[in-house]
Amino acid sequence: MKFTKENLPNNLTIARIFAIPVFLLIIVLGGHSQTWQIVAAVLFAVASATDWLDGYLARKWHIVSNFGKFADPLADKMLVMAAFIMLVPLDLAPAWVIAVIVCRELAVTGLRLLLVEQGGVVMAAALPGKIKTFTQMLSIIFLLLGLNLIGTIFLYICLVATIYSGYDYFAKNMSVFKDAD
Repeated sequence: MKFTKENLPNNLTIARIFAIPVFLLIIVLGGHSQTWQIVAAVLFAVASATDWLDGYLARKWHIVSNFGKFADPLADKMLVMAAFIMLVPLDLAPAWVIAVIVCRELAVTGLRLLLVEQGGVVMAAALPGKIKTFTQMLSIIFLLLGLNLIGTIFLYICLVATIYSGYDYFAKNMSVFKDAD
């Protein structure tokens, strides 16, 4: 794929996906080293920034694509879930919190698939979901930077936003579970 204005948003999404194994490698090789965690935090922050940038550019330039609609949210979830999972063995986040977050992400992804399958409806991110994503990213960055108090505060804000946004998405879309007559 060439690097042109028309496919820059998709290239940013692809770059975010390719950043995931690099991020994981840094965490695995660096372990509990604060220096390597800072490197991982910077990489995660840059990759997270592409989440905002690719969407902004696609909307601004009117080049929203089916690939982008599919890959952008997938890349976001893959990046965030990989990072959260890696926080557990580093003792930076409790496993139960990460389990709740991962389960919500999988459940909402399933809901999105059902909505598309049953009526071609693409469920856009609502404000609670955007708050969830923002606090997820901040908590990961702060925890990796060793700013444990603020990172933990954001982690629990993220947990509440995760639960609420999951409830919100399901409450607004319960019709997808009704059997057709």
